[in-house]
Amino acid sequence: MPKKYRWAIVGLGNIAHSFVKYFDQPDGEIYAVCSRSQAKADAFANDHQIPKAYGDLSALLADPLVDIVYVATPHNYHLDTILPALKAGKHVFSEKAITMTSDQLNQAKALATANQLVLAEAMTLYHMPLYQKLHAFANDHQLGALKMVQASFGSFKEPDPTNRFFNPDLAGGALLDIGVYALAFVREFLTAKPYITGTTMHRFSTGVDVAETISLRNAHDELANVALTFRAKMPKQGIVAYENGYFTIDTYPRADHALFTDNQGQTQVIQAGASTNAMNYEIADMQRMIAGDLANTSLVKTTDVMDIMTAARQQWDYRYPFE
Repeated sequence: MPKKYRWAIVGLGNIAHSFVKYFDQPDGEIYAVCSRSQAKADAFANDHQIPKAYGDLSALLADPLVDIVYVATPHNYHLDTILPALKAGKHVFSEKAITMTSDQLNQAKALATANQLVLAEAMTLYHMPLYQKLHAFANDHQLGALKMVQASFGSFKEPDPTNRFFNPDLAGGALLDIGVYALAFVREFLTAKPYITGTTMHRFSTGVDVAETISLRNAHDELANVALTFRAKMPKQGIVAYENGYFTIDTYPRADHALFTDNQGQTQVIQAGASTNAMNYEIADMQRMIAGDLANTSLVKTTDVMDIMTAARQQWDYRYPFE
């Protein structure tokens, strides 16, 4: 009989509610929740019929029945949960961006390796069935070499300096909040780690990045462009161009369909999976990685994306207050 994995959620905001709502794993259960407020943890657990509620992280991590910690706190607090969880022998599945810098991620990876634990980022697009199908389609239909990837993401935020999106102390800015999605999309298709060939950024009055473009290239001469902004709506649209045709993927973080256009202008819709089941795909893959049935290849992509974001900030001369 397969093991039943017991999950614990740390951080009980909106994403935690979604996690519980869509969690549907026959070999997994949400066993515990944790908040800095015991009352909030109790209320969340009662609302969702979760057995255990903790108001203290160390108490949660001391529970021997917890197998996997899902980190759902704001990203500037992720490392404060990731490192203690790994030290306590728990596998860790963290919301994106998994950390704020490459140095932080390297710390976490080293600890996970030393303790023989799985560390992964909850980047849904790495686990959506559509992307596996697009890779197979490109191979089966002999689309040729990948030439160009483009990704845009624009989310209008009211220009409020007190909001977390614009607060440098909370690692605000477009890069960590929405750029991580666009760069993950790009990295999903590039066949080797890219480097930055050019980038520019616009700062908000508080100093955080609110708009940027990043141009990338890798050793296989595959190019990519990313455009991000907090000051205007833009579609979450990605384009992946091969020698013999291109994919257009709308709402790419949780896409379940794409449009293929060949060089003669003929089109075809490609479908796989369901966007409404997005969180379940990543949860199932995390359990498969722990069971040893799936390689943790997503962490390689997560690492490359974090390295790009860290390098971009270095080129902008933008550092978070804690650095």
